[in-house]
Amino acid sequence: MMNEAQDQQQSRVFSELSSLIHGILKYPSSCNSSSSGSMVVEPIQSNRQVSAAGFASLLLGVSLALMLCGSVTFVIGFILMPWVLGIVLVFYLVGVVSALSSFGRAFLYPPPSPKQIPGDF
Repeated sequence: MMNEAQDQQQSRVFSELSSLIHGILKYPSSCNSSSSGSMVVEPIQSNRQVSAAGFASLLLGVSLALMLCGSVTFVIGFILMPWVLGIVLVFYLVGVVSALSSFGRAFLYPPPSPKQIPGDF
């Protein structure tokens, strides 16, 4: 249930981001202030195209943002890795102790053989 909500949120964010980038590339906008004091964003109706340098700068900014986010994620993972390894080792140790205790119980208190159980078979 939680994964579906996160997936929907991620797809909505990606959709909004792609529509924003598409809008930037397709129609550069200008802000005009109206007489009521509110800002009105109107697309410029011209044949102006985005230059190659502008498009490269946009992609460079996007890739830089992704690299920074990836670096932060890497640092967080690097810091948390000893904790994860410690928890794995604790669970492994608990499993070994549990197995040894069940072997010891089976060795010290063996189950009765069928000859020792009273009754007809």
